[in-house]
Amino acid sequence: MILPITGLYIGLTIIIVIVLAVRIGIYRVKENISISHGGNVEVETRIRAHGNLTETAALTLLAIAVLEANGVGPIMLHGLGAAYILGRILHPIGLRHNNIKNPARAIGSLLSTLVMLIAGIYSIILSVLFLFGA
Repeated sequence: MILPITGLYIGLTIIIVIVLAVRIGIYRVKENISISHGGNVEVETRIRAHGNLTETAALTLLAIAVLEANGVGPIMLHGLGAAYILGRILHPIGLRHNNIKNPARAIGSLLSTLVMLIAGIYSIILSVLFLFGA
């Protein structure tokens, strides 16, 4: 089975993961921190930005793949995928150790959560319909 729409958003997510990881590495070298964050709040913030993405990516993209495999239309799939990618770009832009109220962080988090919720509920509905022969 080919899942080209999900594949697109997996590829974009991988690029974001790599960018966030490189940001950590570059800052660690600059600050001479080998492991963890070394008490440096900027390194810790960058680690959390990367971690927040990796904590949500697999399940979100899996849910989108399930939807695509079950014939959900491209408009819905691209809507979910684009909102997820936008959220995952905005979140680390707004993630600051000294400002919890940054709008980019809030919007990014909200978009990501909404995509997970919508994809999850839609997956449940499709599964229940299939199980009961609808």
